[in-house]
Amino acid sequence: MPITHIESIAKLRDHVGRDVAVSDWLEVSQERINQFAEATDDRQWIHVDAERAARESPFKETIAHGFLALSLLSELSKRAMSVGGVRMGINYGLNRVRFVRPVPAGSRIRGRFTLVALEEIKGGVQATWGVTVERDGGDKPCCVAEWLVRYYE
Repeated sequence: MPITHIESIAKLRDHVGRDVAVSDWLEVSQERINQFAEATDDRQWIHVDAERAARESPFKETIAHGFLALSLLSELSKRAMSVGGVRMGINYGLNRVRFVRPVPAGSRIRGRFTLVALEEIKGGVQATWGVTVERDGGDKPCCVAEWLVRYYE
């Protein structure tokens, strides 16, 4: 997918209420899942033990942590779009998050970004993004979230 380039924060206003961008696919490998497990001390077997997951999990394979999928929003957005004139962007928070379907190890995911709202803040704007994380071949999204990002000029 080509990256959507928005030339400035002012031009971002033109996109409120619209689908803005879709990222290319990103593989969620078992290695990435293991690294996330180590970084967060969340080594639950459904994420890191392929043999046990094959035997005992309803998914029959290891799956990514929901928070791993969520943590990839920044990378997925970088693969989908850019906003010119931004000195600094920060994750400000989330209003809603749902982990709808699992992300099996080895799956590919992508992000679909809709600009829900934009409000002025000191030195910039706060964007509310509606994000849907889709899995290649999945029938429903893996994750849906309302993500707040602050862009400073």
